[in-house]
Amino acid sequence: LGSSSDTHMLDQVYQTSANIYKKKGETAKIHCSHSILNYNSILWYKQLENRQLQFLGYVYYNNAYPEAGIDGDANPGRNCTLTTEKLELSSSAIYFCAASLHSARQCCANYEAYFGQGTKLTVLDPDRPVTPPKVKILQPSQQECRNQKEKQRKKTLVCVASGFYPDHVTVSWKINDEDYSSGVATDSAAQEIEGSYRITSRFKVNAALWENQENSFMCIVSFFDGETTTNHTATLHGVQG
Repeated sequence: LGSSSDTHMLDQVYQTSANIYKKKGETAKIHCSHSILNYNSILWYKQLENRQLQFLGYVYYNNAYPEAGIDGDANPGRNCTLTTEKLELSSSAIYFCAASLHSARQCCANYEAYFGQGTKLTVLDPDRPVTPPKVKILQPSQQECRNQKEKQRKKTLVCVASGFYPDHVTVSWKINDEDYSSGVATDSAAQEIEGSYRITSRFKVNAALWENQENSFMCIVSFFDGETTTNHTATLHGVQG
């Protein structure tokens, strides 16, 4: 998120924590600060399930807009806090803060807003136990390489992580214990199915790598249960070409 490609400015908006776990009825606090010269407003948003942003309110200088739960100071180097009390399951979402410039002389001026990285708030369902993922790798299709030039031959491994709750996971790949990110495409979000979550990640590799029995391909799913992060893996070995 962010209305500019200026990554330097984006890096000057700080939001903590990245992940928050709470129980129903508890209170969550998300903190935001920035170091952008002259910027004097912090805006808060909640990302809805359709990925639209719901505006929650803002702080101008050190005076809060009337929306409840927002307080602090929006000047550079100061902290602003979004507080959500009496959490409901529907409070689970990704929350963003954004630094902007408010001008009393130019109330309608369109200034850039620079977003923080987001905070994922999960309100745990008391009826759903915390459950780590089951991980497996599906072998590439034997038909995948047909009708392609030899130098372009590829094979796609598919990693499936399923049965986990909540949905705080990241997926990575290794070949022979070496990290790989090129050729990896992972679902943007886990899919909820019958009370638990499922996510898939596709890893496209050169066919020559797959057609070597000495090569091992590992999918690592890192699962955060609210207190600790654990890794859950699956491994496949290449086949004879």
